Amino acid sequence: MSVDLSLYRLILEASFIVQLVMLILVVMSVLSWTVMIIKWRVLRDTRAATDEFEERFWSGVDLAHLYEGIRRKSEVTGLEHVFMAGFKEFLRGRKHRSDRGATLGESAQRSMRVAVSREVDGLESYLSFLATVGSTSPYIGLFGTVWGIMHAFIGLSGAQQATLAMVAPGIAEALIATALGLFAAIPAVIAYNRFSDDVDRIVTRYDNFTEEFTSLLQRQAPATEESA
Repeated sequence: MSVDLSLYRLILEASFIVQLVMLILVVMSVLSWTVMIIKWRVLRDTRAATDEFEERFWSGVDLAHLYEGIRRKSEVTGLEHVFMAGFKEFLRGRKHRSDRGATLGESAQRSMRVAVSREVDGLESYLSFLATVGSTSPYIGLFGTVWGIMHAFIGLSGAQQATLAMVAPGIAEALIATALGLFAAIPAVIAYNRFSDDVDRIVTRYDNFTEEFTSLLQRQAPATEESA
């Protein structure tokens, strides 16, 4: 007795639960790949924008001129947002020194840390989804496999003679669920680890800039007070 074990036939003749598991895993895989492509582009553009801004900032450009140029943009993100938050607070504190107990540099540093926190939230968005796909997909696939094998052996209960050919299709369709689970999980785990490392590197650059810019503003603050 010949048995058709083609992939298409196995999926088509699988039980409803196994088909549902396969569908869920395919959807999770498609969504995770969509997230991976989007995050790769976002992190790539963020690194490029950070490189460009740091090159301009440390080229000796006038900070007020740089601030005005960035302020005209319709949308400010990344390291430009951190700079804007710090320099804006510095300018406001310089105008109202008597109302502030902290130094201008410390006030600017607090504003920049808030800006960094908001940028980090944006960079880390949807990473938890990749982690969820990577950790749950194998178990979802395993559930489909267990259900399929159980369904195959239950089908043997009414047979007078059990043969391998009778259970092979059921076991094969069940193993497809495991394969789909791994297919969804492995890229998601790899992407999560890679993107998490990229985000950590970017955040480190933001934190370093915050400390360096704070020191620069603290050196400028005494000169500002003397000229007032």
